[in-house]
Amino acid sequence: EVQLVESGGGMVQPGGSLRLSCAASGFTFSSTAMGWFRQAPGKEREFVAAIFWNGKSTYYADSVKGRFTISRDNAKNTVYLQMNSLKPEDTAVYYCYADPPAATRVWGQGTQVTVSS
Repeated sequence: EVQLVESGGGMVQPGGSLRLSCAASGFTFSSTAMGWFRQAPGKEREFVAAIFWNGKSTYYADSVKGRFTISRDNAKNTVYLQMNSLKPEDTAVYYCYADPPAATRVWGQGTQVTVSS
């Protein structure tokens, strides 16, 4: 059974920081790209960041570049999203995803991030 479980969401003031975690299980993580999307009510899900288990390549949306950092811990089968200098427009449900080779994308359940004074 493939499982992706996000944690670390919550409410934070503008300029604050949060660290999201995504714990993965149920499939082989080598050569599997993983990352994060986010979705606000009434809007389409948008790409945030991605990282490959088998390399150092990382990718970021322009809206978060320089503020967010995606990282991985292969021993723990976990990816992280460190979010600094948070803005109200970062408010959304954040979803972890995995792209196993020759398989359909797998999504986590999502975790709410709210940035408000």
